[in-house]
Amino acid sequence: MPRTEKKPAVRTAPARADRPFRGIALILASTVFLGASDVTAKYLSATLPSIEIAWIRFLMFALIMSPAMLSGSPLYALHSRRPGLQVMRGVALLASSLFFISGLRFLPIAEASATGFVSPLFVTALSIVFLGESVGVRRWLATAVGLIGVLIILRPGTSAFHPAAFFPIVSALAWACTLIMTRMMSGREHAITTMTYSSIVGVCILSVLVPFVWVAPSWHDILFGIFIGVASTAGQWIVVLAFRYADASVLAPFSYTQLLWVSILGFMIFGELPDIWTVIGAVFIVGSGLYTAHRERVRRSQLLVQAERSPNA
Repeated sequence: MPRTEKKPAVRTAPARADRPFRGIALILASTVFLGASDVTAKYLSATLPSIEIAWIRFLMFALIMSPAMLSGSPLYALHSRRPGLQVMRGVALLASSLFFISGLRFLPIAEASATGFVSPLFVTALSIVFLGESVGVRRWLATAVGLIGVLIILRPGTSAFHPAAFFPIVSALAWACTLIMTRMMSGREHAITTMTYSSIVGVCILSVLVPFVWVAPSWHDILFGIFIGVASTAGQWIVVLAFRYADASVLAPFSYTQLLWVSILGFMIFGELPDIWTVIGAVFIVGSGLYTAHRERVRRSQLLVQAERSPNA
C-alpha cells in the first residue's frame, strides 16, 4: 500500500469555561507583569533606542516560544487556520509595543499608561466594521467621555502638551486592532499558536530595523531587557488565559489596576507623581471604559434572552 504522509494536526483552542473569578484573578496578575515591563522599558529608554528595546523584548518572546516552532516538539503550534490574520495580529502587536515604548522616553509613565487605556474606545468603533456589531447611543456617549479624558490629559494648545503624547494613542489603536483580531480568532486558534506567530513576526521585523539604530548595550541593559521580555510575555499569556474564563466585559474593569501599579512604580523609581489633570483625565477614561464594559454585558444578556426565546433556538 502506498504510504500516506500524516499531516500535523492543527491545534484547536480549548473550550471556554464560565469561571469569571478565575478570569478576574488572572487579569489582575497580568497587570503586575505588564506594569513592571512598562516601567522597566521607560528606565531603559534613557540609554537605548525604542526599536532596540522592542527588539530585545521580542527576541526573548521568540526564545520563550521556540519550543512551539520546532516540528518535532509536542508543543509545535505553527499550523494555523488563519495564518494571514495571525501575521496581521503580530504586526499590530508590534506596532502597539513600539509606539508605547517610544512615548515612554518623553512622557511620565502614568500619563502614557492612562492615555493608552483608550483602546476600548477604538475597539467600540472597530467592532462595527470588522465584527458587524451594532453600537448604541449610550456606548457612543461613553466613547465621547473617554475622548474628553484624553484631551484633559494631553491639553493640546497649552505649554503642557508634548507631541510624543500621540505615541500612546497610536499604540492604543494598534492594541485595539490586536484585540479585534484576537476576538475574530477566538475559539478557532490555540493561544500557543497566536503567541508563537506574534513572536516570530515581531522579531523578524525588528531584526531588519535594529541595525539602523543599534547602540551597544551594557550587561545591565541586557538584563533589564531580558526582564522586559519575560514579564511582557508572561503578562500577554495570562491575558489570553483570562479570556478563556470570562468575557471582555467582565475583565475590562480589572485591567485598569495596571494604572495603579505603574503610578506606584513610577513614583518609586522616577519620582513621578501624576498631576491633577492626568488624574482627572484618567477618571474620565476609566469611567468610560467601565460603562462600555457594562453596556457590553447588558447587550450579551439581551442576545442570550433573545436566543432562548427564538423558536429556532
